[in-house]
Amino acid sequence: MTERLIEIAAPLGRRRFVIGGAGAAVALAPLRRVRAAGNAIRIGYVSPQTGPLAPFGEADTYTLGSLKSLLQGGVATPAGKRPVEIILKDSQSNPSRAADVANDLIQGGNIDLMLVSSTPETTNPVSDQCEANEIPCISTMTPWQPWFFTRGGKPDQGFKYTWHFFWGLEDVIAVYTGMWGQVATDKVVGGLFPNDGDGNAWGDRKLGFPPVLDKLGYKLVDPGRYQDLTDNFAAQIARFKDMKAEVITGVMIPPDFTTFWTQARQQGFRPKVASIGKAILFPSTVETLGGGGQNLSSEVWWSPHHPFKSSLTGQSAMALADAWTAATKKQWTQCIGFAHALVEVAVDVLKRAPKLDDHAAVAEVISMTALDTVVGRVAWGSGPVRNVAKTPLVGGQWRLGGKWKYDLALTFNGTAPMIPTTGRMEPIA
Repeated sequence: MTERLIEIAAPLGRRRFVIGGAGAAVALAPLRRVRAAGNAIRIGYVSPQTGPLAPFGEADTYTLGSLKSLLQGGVATPAGKRPVEIILKDSQSNPSRAADVANDLIQGGNIDLMLVSSTPETTNPVSDQCEANEIPCISTMTPWQPWFFTRGGKPDQGFKYTWHFFWGLEDVIAVYTGMWGQVATDKVVGGLFPNDGDGNAWGDRKLGFPPVLDKLGYKLVDPGRYQDLTDNFAAQIARFKDMKAEVITGVMIPPDFTTFWTQARQQGFRPKVASIGKAILFPSTVETLGGGGQNLSSEVWWSPHHPFKSSLTGQSAMALADAWTAATKKQWTQCIGFAHALVEVAVDVLKRAPKLDDHAAVAEVISMTALDTVVGRVAWGSGPVRNVAKTPLVGGQWRLGGKWKYDLALTFNGTAPMIPTTGRMEPIA
């Protein structure tokens, strides 16, 4: 689409941007690009398309392509019907790169709204850029505590321009322990927490797993933080073996878990349960383990069995997953639902925002969102903090066989009874 843009040096609102993620900010009056009335509404979208976090962004290009005709056909805003253009940028799984592309979209892309997804390494730097530059932003696919507290959020204040929907650590802990309760173990848990946004939050002694596991009678063995893309987990495996850990948990990027699990099996360490966030959300990762993926477990944010439908297309979760498979010939992945829901929420905001160039007003419209989406109800105002809307979470376990090499059985729904289970937990053989 050819842009009809006029560039003028007009001081229409000062902007700031964060330098290098260190919190330093500088005030700018950048060139402002003004479009003729009726041109497309521009939305920036940042996610990891390449790098170790790329499985989180796998569904984005497909999702935007599937909704292209609907968006180009126009969204009925209070100012009239206008086409919507979404500009997808790759964070390359790198926080600095995420901040750079966000700044490019803000300073040079003349966007009206920012969308961002997939782990604190992408959502946080992009959200920080938007908050500093007073650009309304909607984020997802990061537990809310690493998104909120790591960015310096204060519960009594919150943020003005950045809004987030997903589940929290309290939910994943409840799901994991609910699954573990279905298997007889010695309640000794080995923790694998990397030195990144998720790992530091999950392993936090006040807000993460340690205090809850202690209260429930579990003994957590935490060997300390390791660096992402570690190629040797011998020390952690030895510690877990010494402590006779029968449960393993943590939040690992896909290549790290593949390395750990391969080395664990080589060294004769075979826990009864392994519930791992992030790494084994995706069938592609589990398949790389050969038969070693049997009965690995993780949280389940979204599946074809979720009883929700799209506010944009009317598709059920099952229909959305089937459409993905028909188009890509690939097994469904959890990110399909949230990539779709992110656009659902954005369009709902556009339909209600009276003036898109009044960014504070748009942020206020976001705060009043109450929308039934394909991932469930997204409604700010009742969450744990002002800027967070929570979505439901259940647990599942990978099983060999079926239509695909592995299928995901939903094994725990105590945190979201409206989502049906399809099996019960089994120990790793």
